[in-house]
Amino acid sequence: MAKYVAKRIGLAFMTAFIILSLTFILVKLLPFERPVGGDAQQVAYFDKQYGLGYVYRFDTERTQYGECLYKSLANNGRSNYYYQVPIMKQYVNWLKNILTKWDWGYSKTFQPNVSAAVIISSRIGYSIRLNVLSVIFSVPIGILLGIWAALKKNTMTDHTISTLVMIFISIPSFVLISFILRLFAYDLGWLPSSWPTDSASTAMKAQGYIIPVFCLSFGSICGYCRFTRAELCEVMESDYLLLARTKGLTRSQAIMRHAMKNAMVPIFPAILAEFLSILGGSMILEQLYGIPGIGKLFVLALSYKDYDILFVDMAIFTTLGLLAGILLDLSYGFIDPRIRMGAKK
Repeated sequence: MAKYVAKRIGLAFMTAFIILSLTFILVKLLPFERPVGGDAQQVAYFDKQYGLGYVYRFDTERTQYGECLYKSLANNGRSNYYYQVPIMKQYVNWLKNILTKWDWGYSKTFQPNVSAAVIISSRIGYSIRLNVLSVIFSVPIGILLGIWAALKKNTMTDHTISTLVMIFISIPSFVLISFILRLFAYDLGWLPSSWPTDSASTAMKAQGYIIPVFCLSFGSICGYCRFTRAELCEVMESDYLLLARTKGLTRSQAIMRHAMKNAMVPIFPAILAEFLSILGGSMILEQLYGIPGIGKLFVLALSYKDYDILFVDMAIFTTLGLLAGILLDLSYGFIDPRIRMGAKK
């Protein structure tokens, strides 16, 4: 088991390395965007890029290095010319800066000359709390509704739940939040219409989670319910469950001891898929509701072409997805004893 875990962790690191490397190279192939701000801010930005090894700095014009990115006048009266370093050399310097100094670069438009890692660290807590609360809220409700529908198969309860699930699962989260904001925030005034500020009261901050958590969880609840019902109905019609009933187990005992455990094995990958979809959906929802999380920051980084911010954001989403996959694989052995990675025969 330890060998399998080490192999999966190594594979996750390799996958993250490939994804981020391709992202860096492809983004660097895009046309260069100058930073915002006055001359002092722009000089500070290019000097930081020079220190990171992403641009050349000369005191005379060097046309052999391509187009001049920026020209500034130094305090000593001499001019500084900045030219872009070749992409593969930038890539090597980028890896060296991360591994030796944990330096991911600096923002050039969102918060000029502020470290990308500092900006991300100040915002990641909002997104983590939002997504964790959505998972905690959606998983038990969706699975319980699926179990209830499976136990009441082909009854009015089952038909009602299945019909509502099929209707509500097709409603996008941004449509749902627009409706909820109109009803509960603007018309009734029960909930805040946007994310509360840091100076708001604790009660107001708690109320601020209600709308985004509900909107992120709504589609996941429907997905869990539909998948759980389908898997449990299939398991309940299997031969081994009939054998368990003939040996004297009641219907409830057979379902709880055998059907639920076997049905949970394919349900867990669905939980992972829904978790990743929540991460993706939170990007749009954070933008609409004004939540200062990394999902909104990802959208802003794309709009502003702030590549260093984009790289760190991409690294976080990639790492979370890969870690979720590792935890999922390890959980199989605990759910079903027949699945033991590296166990002796």
